[in-house]
Amino acid sequence: MSVNTSINGNELTVKIEGRFDFSAHQEFRDAYEKAGENVNAYTIDMSSATYLDSSALGMLLLLRDHAGGDSANVKITKCNPDVRKILTISNFEQLFSID
Repeated sequence: MSVNTSINGNELTVKIEGRFDFSAHQEFRDAYEKAGENVNAYTIDMSSATYLDSSALGMLLLLRDHAGGDSANVKITKCNPDVRKILTISNFEQLFSID
């Protein structure tokens, strides 16, 4: 997992690499909780993600709550077909912007 903050400090990008499961829980949570108060947009880059499970879905929901719930600005990007299918089956398209 790699984490980058935009130059102005307003956007956080978390790139998931490999399996996104419970073993990534603490690292993922630390990424957004320690990002700072200026962050108001979050991008989850799934271009290198090979798998996600129900705990990963839960982690995404926790991020959404942290980011403001219904008014959260969270994008999930660059999903491979398998990851995209899991997000679609879970109706995450209603909660997140998925590209």
